[in-house]
Amino acid sequence: MVSLYEIERYCNGLLEVETCEDYCPNGLQVDAGRESVRRVVSGVSASQALVDAAAVAGADLLLVHHGYFWKGEGQTLTGIKGRRVRTLIQAGISLLAYHLPLDAHPRFGNNRQLGELLDLDGAPLDPTEPLVWAAELSAPLGPDDLAEQLHVALGRRPLHLPSGREGPLRRIGWCSGAAQGYMERAAAAGLDAFISGEVSEQTAHLARELGVHFYGAGHHATERAGVRALGEHLAGRFALEHRFIDIPNPV
Repeated sequence: MVSLYEIERYCNGLLEVETCEDYCPNGLQVDAGRESVRRVVSGVSASQALVDAAAVAGADLLLVHHGYFWKGEGQTLTGIKGRRVRTLIQAGISLLAYHLPLDAHPRFGNNRQLGELLDLDGAPLDPTEPLVWAAELSAPLGPDDLAEQLHVALGRRPLHLPSGREGPLRRIGWCSGAAQGYMERAAAAGLDAFISGEVSEQTAHLARELGVHFYGAGHHATERAGVRALGEHLAGRFALEHRFIDIPNPV
């Protein structure tokens, strides 16, 4: 077993949380009082269903991408958040959460991992802002073929908003989660297609007017791989038991 605080220090350094401005605290969000960790459960969002599943699995630590205490939400531990935190503490499960630092990490990040799932050898469009990734294809790909590739890799059919342009895809960009707002940046970078998790009403118009195919592949689906990869890494480094639990989410 290893100290909870040693794991947190290691993750904070690995993910460089001090360099990232975010909408929530990154790192240890709930200290349940169990100082040593033997079993880690990872998952995307610290919902009640995931917390309950972690308790059944006998976890000492729950590692997630979407934790609690977001900017703009209520500060009291009441209602849904109160029940979730109470369940964690009663089960002796601490909560470790990493949001944007996990999206951006060059090895374990959601965008790196999503690229690997799609067999895309990509890199950040801008190294100083490493959330949007892009790749040049080794061979042209049809728009419908990319939709099918996403379906196979993520287990759900993406929403494909066509660009209106004829011809195959040669440059593809992506950003996991709610990144539909990067469409104009994708067009400015000369990308033929852009993949994200969520979609907005205006995204269909932007796809046509910018000439960029858009694929809404699911916020949850595009952010499973990062936290799972980090959990597996921690298990190997600290000789921990690790289990990734996927709580289905169609969004």
